[in-house]
Amino acid sequence: MLQTTFLAIVASILWSSAFVGVKIGLKYHTPLQFAGIRFLISGLILLPVIGDLKKFRKEVSENFAYVCLIAFLQIVLQYSFFYLGVNLVPASISAMIVGSGPLFVALVAHFSMPDDRMDWVKSISILLGIAGVAVITLGRKSIPSGAEIAMLGVVYLLLNNLTSGITNVIIARKQQTISPMILTSSSLFIGGLSMCLISLPIEGLPEQSFPPEYFVALAWLSFLSAAAISIWNMLLRRPGVKVSELNIWKFLIPVAGAIMSWIILPNESADVVSISGMILIALSLLILNLPIRRKKSASSIHESNLG
Repeated sequence: MLQTTFLAIVASILWSSAFVGVKIGLKYHTPLQFAGIRFLISGLILLPVIGDLKKFRKEVSENFAYVCLIAFLQIVLQYSFFYLGVNLVPASISAMIVGSGPLFVALVAHFSMPDDRMDWVKSISILLGIAGVAVITLGRKSIPSGAEIAMLGVVYLLLNNLTSGITNVIIARKQQTISPMILTSSSLFIGGLSMCLISLPIEGLPEQSFPPEYFVALAWLSFLSAAAISIWNMLLRRPGVKVSELNIWKFLIPVAGAIMSWIILPNESADVVSISGMILIALSLLILNLPIRRKKSASSIHESNLG
């Protein structure tokens, strides 16, 4: 339990830095092509970590249809929606919509996984988390007027959340016939290559050279994708881990993003509104985890008494 929590926090912290990198990259590159190159590199980064290429080929060939499905859902479809949405919608609105992702995951899990139903504790936890995300987002940035918000971009980001929920459930229900690391590497590579090919007739080839900050952003995004998605896919496959409860840890993403900006950016500092939002998110995680810990404690006591 503690290790799962720790790894979920690590993945969330990694993802919290993605918005800045994406915004930098999109200044110089088209959305689909930039995303495709990022994920192509991410898939290749994991190959030296896996090491055993013979095992890699065997597991991918035995699960090729499944790998392609995950590549399409988790990489091509989800991140196409994400990049297109972020490109059309102001950062403050993007962060708030993507921050509501755990609600979509919980709803998909409720209707597709019999052991992962919504209850009042989980519902309160998710609603508090969404409120915390909204407070942090609205407090730190001025919200643009309705005319400045592209509704198509909002739809893209909502579809990103829905696709994420479906993918999480599919990965969690898969039998252990392919290791999470091999699944991540192969799906990232296939998904990234597919996005690059799709982008060519739509976006064409880039017509400008790229400055150093573009390559720094690309390198960091490639690394965090490889690391965070590997961790998350591994956690989804762990026995006893519920998809909806795991995804509530993603409410930490805006918290980590705010703290990073306070540390890194000279014109950013802690404020009452942001801290209030963080307190709401802390309460949401506390409400979720207290009943889980009580159940585990009661179960341990029961087992020791039987012993």
